[in-house]
Amino acid sequence: MQDVLMPIAIFGSFGTALYYFTKVMTDYMLKKKMIEKGYVNEETQSIFRNHQQDDNRYASLKWGLIAFFAGISLVLMEYIPTRGDSPLPYGLFAIFVSIGFLLYFVLMRREIK
Repeated sequence: MQDVLMPIAIFGSFGTALYYFTKVMTDYMLKKKMIEKGYVNEETQSIFRNHQQDDNRYASLKWGLIAFFAGISLVLMEYIPTRGDSPLPYGLFAIFVSIGFLLYFVLMRREIK
């Protein structure tokens, strides 16, 4: 199992880091060019602030729920007897992480209303 998961973890973390680095750099270059050309006024500054606040407003709740339900699945897998080649641990982990996402979605729908 380690032979399969290790390359996935390495490429996944590298890809995620590359994505966020690229996003930060392109946002910075866009803002810099807008300032240089004189397109920045109070309205555009408020757009930048609102966009950044909306993205990060409930990010900790989302990741907290996902980590919580992933942890519950790992604890449950400790007490469920399985064979070494059984796909049950993967399915159980996926189900609990999905429950965390769905709970976050329900909470955000209530918050929007």
